[in-house]
Amino acid sequence: MFENQKILPAVRNMKDFETFIKSNYKYGVFLELHLSQLKNVFEMAHKREKKMFLHADLVQGLKNDEYAAEYLCQEVNPYGLISTKPGVILKARQKGVKAIQRIFILDSNALKRNITLIQKAQPDFVEVLPGLIPKIIKEINYKTERDVFAGGLIETVDEVENAIQAGAKAVTTSNIKLWKYFHSF
Repeated sequence: MFENQKILPAVRNMKDFETFIKSNYKYGVFLELHLSQLKNVFEMAHKREKKMFLHADLVQGLKNDEYAAEYLCQEVNPYGLISTKPGVILKARQKGVKAIQRIFILDSNALKRNITLIQKAQPDFVEVLPGLIPKIIKEINYKTERDVFAGGLIETVDEVENAIQAGAKAVTTSNIKLWKYFHSF
C-alpha cells in the first residue's frame, strides 16, 4: 500500500505542506491545522494526488469526538484519520476512511491497556510513540495483527531503519531532512 515509502511526512504548517506537495511522496499526515484551512489544503492535496491522513486530535477549532470524525469524513474527505480516541477510530472505519490509532507507550501498564484498546477499535494501523523502541513495535504488531507506524523522537536515518527492521510499516516524522533522505524531490 505504501509503495516502499519508509517515511510518512508529517506536515505542521503551510511551508511544510509546500515542501511535501513538491515531493514524490504519495502519502502524508496533516498535523495542527485550523478548521478553516481543512477544505483548502485537502483540495490542494487531492489535485496533486496526495493521500493525506489527518490527525483529528490536533484540528484547532474542532472538538475531537465521533461527531467531529463524521464531519471530517463527510466534508473534508481525508484518506485517513489519526486519533487517540476509540470513538473517532470506530467512526472513521464506519465511514470507510482509514483509521490510525495513536498510542503512547509510557510503561508496561500503558502497553497492556493500549493493546486492549486496539483489539476493540480494530484500526487499520497503529502509530506507536515514541517510535524508538523496536521491542514495542514488534510486540504491538504481533499482538494486534495491525501494521504499525513509528513516530515521536525519531531524528536519524539509523533510527528510521531500526524502526522499519523492527516491523514498522513506516515512520511518521516532521523532520524534513529525513523526508529528503528517504525520497527524491
